[in-house]
Amino acid sequence: MISTITEALFSEPPQETLYHYTSLSGVLGIIGSRTLWASDIRYMNDSAELRHTADLVADEVAKRINEGHSRPHLLTCFLDWVKHRITNGHILFGASFRANGNLLSQWRGYSSVGKGASLGFNPRTVVACAEKQHFRMGRCIYDRVEQQALIAQVIDSVEVLAEAIEDGVERAIYHQLFEHLESDLLRLAAILKHPSFEEEQEWRLVSPVVSDYRHAGVNFREGRSMLVPYMRFSLVAEDKDAVDLDHVYLGPTPNISLSMNSMKMCLAKHNIRPVNGIEYCQIPYRQN
Repeated sequence: MISTITEALFSEPPQETLYHYTSLSGVLGIIGSRTLWASDIRYMNDSAELRHTADLVADEVAKRINEGHSRPHLLTCFLDWVKHRITNGHILFGASFRANGNLLSQWRGYSSVGKGASLGFNPRTVVACAEKQHFRMGRCIYDRVEQQALIAQVIDSVEVLAEAIEDGVERAIYHQLFEHLESDLLRLAAILKHPSFEEEQEWRLVSPVVSDYRHAGVNFREGRSMLVPYMRFSLVAEDKDAVDLDHVYLGPTPNISLSMNSMKMCLAKHNIRPVNGIEYCQIPYRQN
């Protein structure tokens, strides 16, 4: 049942330009290597959605137990398993795109010193690349009511899965059963985001679930305070020889004219000609 839920959520293809905010060094890395680094979602800046999913499960479990559910042991075992496995189990790698390529909140994060850009990728090319590499694209869900309904369906699936098991068995028996749901639960958690982030209109690119990182294409980069696991995602379709961009926003900078000129030169050097050109974000640059 839960696989049916996730398949439906990841079946809608994006139609609008997909913007990826990054630093200028990120721009050089992306267009030079023609790849995007998909980070382990537990290490991403907004990885709180994993805890958000666990909180949603906790709320639904508490609601059912308070209403007199006949199998409280099953529900509490599932909640304990979710809290542990969602951050300590199999690994899912992701990369973020926004439908809105000119958000002040994003410029504050990626262009705090006047060095940022928002790369607008062609959605058809990204989807084609995702299919070739067995990644999936999903639109993030921010509506609390919709999130609660999805989690309710997940717990319904748990109850169906455990029908043949007598309530009150050891937790380890239940946990073995729950493992059948882990991959789909991770995919779901990757796109359930706190309602406060709704303005981002995010699309999440997610990898196949990795159970053995030592034999997968996992690399490591330096983060702000730790090493961050990541996988490379190729951005070049079979019929292309360069990154396919629809549009580019240049972030706030004190040197608009020079920055625009060098960005155009850099893209042209890599044979990239955005269909809708390069545009300054029109947000005043301030250095406090």
